[in-house]
Amino acid sequence: MDGDRMITLNEGGVSRRGAIKATATGAALGATFALSVQPIQAQTMITTPADGLTAGVVKVKTKDGKEMDAYRAMPASGQGFGTILVVQEIFGVHAHIADLCRRFAKAGYYAIAPELYFRQGDAKAVSDMQALLREIVSKVPDEQVMGDLDATVAFAKGEGKADTAKLGITGFCWGGRIVWLYAAQNPALKAGVAWYGRVVGDSTPMTPKHPIDIAKDLKAPVLGLYGGADTGISNESVDKMRAALKAGSPAAQKSQIDTYPDTPHGFNADYRPSFRKEQAEDAWKKALAWFKANGV
Repeated sequence: MDGDRMITLNEGGVSRRGAIKATATGAALGATFALSVQPIQAQTMITTPADGLTAGVVKVKTKDGKEMDAYRAMPASGQGFGTILVVQEIFGVHAHIADLCRRFAKAGYYAIAPELYFRQGDAKAVSDMQALLREIVSKVPDEQVMGDLDATVAFAKGEGKADTAKLGITGFCWGGRIVWLYAAQNPALKAGVAWYGRVVGDSTPMTPKHPIDIAKDLKAPVLGLYGGADTGISNESVDKMRAALKAGSPAAQKSQIDTYPDTPHGFNADYRPSFRKEQAEDAWKKALAWFKANGV
């Protein structure tokens, strides 16, 4: 798929409509790629069909009474599915994140990706990375994100198909950091998988604490998946996080961080040049095994 094609999402499945131009603005959640990551690497991009799934956009009622869009996928029949919160990259819930939800659904899970920036703006419609960081991402408070994730779990439970007693969370880039924070916040969480999320940072009103600050307080074990050649997340900071986990809670001590040598940030992002097929496939297997081993 190239940047001028759109995936149209319906409850029953996914259909391609070639030659229909689309931008992120006004498109269904998960239907297009963020403008800031164009052009797309069509030759490596993975597209997971929705046959055998119930997949599409749903409305989640947040604690402050607002409606938040989320992309949800699950097997079309059955119930009692383990539940996985899928936390977006910095680019919002675009087509790659929706595809990851379908991949989890194909593995038998109820997967849901809430649009966690929805109060601040549509990250998919911003073409300039610096503007995205300045105008949207920097204005998203961690406290808001934690509350919206809790609301998403309540929505999943209310649908009657998910077993939220078997709750996991995974996130990528911006969402990888959120995984660590949520694992310290929700005692009902069974496990997390954090993909290349930063672990250190400055304390700000929006982000008062970072993973290394709360490592000792983890309530669920987290598997960290990192690239050894990540130019934005140093190996030194990851090693510090490992040390903090060893000195932490039982869940923290059960956690682990795997680093892939000579591998860049975003190695699972199959639509970008950073994609590394071998590492991504290995990490995906590890993620599924981690959730299974920890009761998700």
